Amino acid sequence: MRKPLYLSKILLAVAFGFLSASVQAQDVRIDVGDAEFDDLESPQLGGNTGVKNFKPKDWLEAEVKLKAEASSRSKKKFLDRVTVKWYVAVDNPEGKGVFILEKEVSYVNVPVGEDMYASIYISPGAILRLTGSDRAGSSIIKEIACEVSYLGTKVGAFSSRKGDWWRSPSASRNDDIPLLSKNE
Repeated sequence: MRKPLYLSKILLAVAFGFLSASVQAQDVRIDVGDAEFDDLESPQLGGNTGVKNFKPKDWLEAEVKLKAEASSRSKKKFLDRVTVKWYVAVDNPEGKGVFILEKEVSYVNVPVGEDMYASIYISPGAILRLTGSDRAGSSIIKEIACEVSYLGTKVGAFSSRKGDWWRSPSASRNDDIPLLSKNE
């Protein structure tokens, strides 16, 4: 007879935990700037002082500025973890519409009230696969969007076009051409 009462107490505690996280997330807003693109040469690593016998290939970087703001009642100085989910539309190299590439990147110890930058990268191999060229260029990006979440709740977003174009059922995904985070 006590099992139902015990189970209901556990379920009630879990529900209050989710409610508490939701209330905490409502106390946070993240302003998201426009995406900026840059071509980057492959870095020369390993402390080589000699000249390379090849020309480094291009990477493509997309970056947005984030600024976390907390309500006055929150008094948070840092957010434990902020997640940015990226959506990038690129031309299908086979000429059939666009692919949507996705990447979720987590950031820890995000300062409140300070600018922070979130970025993703397209590797030289992916650029070659998409365009047939070793040289990058922001023209390969057709659309870009990101959704910023804190405690599982969306607290900010950016999109180069109105609407949730990345949720279209006709949009095709391609996991063979990955977006990369900075540490990848």
